[in-house]
Amino acid sequence: MEENNQPSLFDIIVRKGTLKQKIYQNTVEAFNLIKKVIYAKDKIYRENYTSGKQKIPFIITEAGEFELHVQFAGDILIFVMHTNVFEFSRSHEVMQTQYIREDKERSYCGMISIYNFLADSFKYNRVNDIGYMIGRMFVNKDMCYFIEGKRELGMLYPNFGKEKVDLDSTDKIVSSAILYTINFDLLVPPYESLVQVSVGEMKSIIDSYTLKTGKRLGFKFQADQE
Repeated sequence: MEENNQPSLFDIIVRKGTLKQKIYQNTVEAFNLIKKVIYAKDKIYRENYTSGKQKIPFIITEAGEFELHVQFAGDILIFVMHTNVFEFSRSHEVMQTQYIREDKERSYCGMISIYNFLADSFKYNRVNDIGYMIGRMFVNKDMCYFIEGKRELGMLYPNFGKEKVDLDSTDKIVSSAILYTINFDLLVPPYESLVQVSVGEMKSIIDSYTLKTGKRLGFKFQADQE
């Protein structure tokens, strides 16, 4: 059957599948670099900061192949790699960059999300507590990356194509995520949001301490306004 010099169905399948496999492998490599950096920081911490009487925890937990938890002081950072490949919508700012215009395949990316939760939320199984996505890292076929995120983690879209995932860049990302989390403090919820509590809610609070807790619960997230 003639295809009139057009790519065949299977040519398209192979090309798209090969592209996504490459991006997936690059994202796995990026996630493994994140793990490597975090374990290196753990080694430095144990060797230099755990000799005193007051020990502040720095604990690493692998909750699966694509999920890593890092607890430090009263916080937990969760790094999660999505196993699928995504493309940005046409309206996304990154699609307007020269880097993408030169090769549309560069707009397909793997994604690693970074979440911040209170350590006590997991310790006491407070399932109603709130966490925040503080950033997400996108990795493409060229091993280039950019980050959508809060303050220290944020990266300008025009830099996409200029920055590649390596040990140094990954160390900066992890350090920025930890620093942002440390400086992202727990605020007292507004009095008005807690003044009325039903009998049932009070019993639940007593039984399992289900009073919803989050660093900015009831407040606008300042970084969202920047």
